[in-house]
Amino acid sequence: MRLTSDFFVSAYIRQCGIEGAFAVLRRRGGMEAGAIFIVIDRLDGTGTLYGPAPQTSYDERPQDRAFTRFHKAEAIERPEIEARLEKEIRFDPDCWIVEVEDRAGRPFLQHVV
Repeated sequence: MRLTSDFFVSAYIRQCGIEGAFAVLRRRGGMEAGAIFIVIDRLDGTGTLYGPAPQTSYDERPQDRAFTRFHKAEAIERPEIEARLEKEIRFDPDCWIVEVEDRAGRPFLQHVV
């Protein structure tokens, strides 16, 4: 059984804190199944954007949520991230956005494909 979005986000924010990173909920989405986007802010004007992995990117559906990086480069400029998030919000107004500040760019995600 997959965790609800609100439970996953709460646990994720707590995990980031345990690892020494500051995480904050920027946008609250649908409690049950809203898409979750993770922004890793490297505190140098760049960041990384993770979002739900398409189901075609894995053979067996993982028990937990699977994420993918939404760009090829390891980090991109913040305005590019914000533009992509605006597009995702227009497509799915029930999405969640979590922002993590971590100079090393660690995502703290279990399943990244």
